[in-house]
Amino acid sequence: MKTAVIAIFLCVLVLSLSTPPAAASEADLARPVVRLVGEAGFLGVIDHRIRFAEGDSTFRYHEDGGQDVLFPFARLSAELTLQHRHTVVFLYQPLELETRAKMPSEFTVDGVPFKGDSLLSLYSFPFYRLSYLYLFIDDDRWRLDAGVSLQIRNANIEFEARGGDGTDGPAGYYRSAGVGPVPLLKLKARYNLTRDFYLETEIDGIYAPISYLNGSDNETTGALLDASLRGGYRVTESIETFINLRYLGGGAANTDPSDYTVNWLHTYSLSLGAAVLIR
Repeated sequence: MKTAVIAIFLCVLVLSLSTPPAAASEADLARPVVRLVGEAGFLGVIDHRIRFAEGDSTFRYHEDGGQDVLFPFARLSAELTLQHRHTVVFLYQPLELETRAKMPSEFTVDGVPFKGDSLLSLYSFPFYRLSYLYLFIDDDRWRLDAGVSLQIRNANIEFEARGGDGTDGPAGYYRSAGVGPVPLLKLKARYNLTRDFYLETEIDGIYAPISYLNGSDNETTGALLDASLRGGYRVTESIETFINLRYLGGGAANTDPSDYTVNWLHTYSLSLGAAVLIR
């Protein structure tokens, strides 16, 4: 994590030594613009609970699963703006929480009891997101874009018990995995405090009670919210640095006994980053 942060700011420092380009003309605004954004920091879990069967007790990762620490956080995106008003964004967000904690008493997963001294937990939920934004407001102070996103979830949830006989042999194992599409609504707004300092928010989210929107054959209620508040500084006409506070959370609930799942995650992250514009 530290290496990624240092790398970002070394790049900004080197690039900021170049002479800023002249202000963009009307012809320049019509030209395609590429914007590359990277950020790195830490992520904390506010609340995380899961349940795979009606007979299971709810497992609370943040209390019993070792998720009471901070995890590395990083995010990369590339934006292409055409004719000044149309923007396509591709985002990659890794998210992997791997922990080891004391085995909870009477712990069961999908009705199967686990035995041992400790429990290995893997909650891997990286995603890829493609977005389209249309520029509605653009003046000296405000910029407002709105549109839609399509996110591909790539979930892998694992539990592995560790035995109490002096070895690390497994005493119980469970894995749940899946890939599926998640459509989202998107909003992005920016307010220029001065010529160089700005505030920005970016929100992707949906509440989906319809099963096919969640890639399931059963009736499932799902929700996702990825919302950030960013304070930034424009180093040159083409380079910006920022600090970003983000909430990322969501999950799904399916009470059909044949495919029972309750899974909700709420996290926050704090990161430093940079954006580079290429005209």
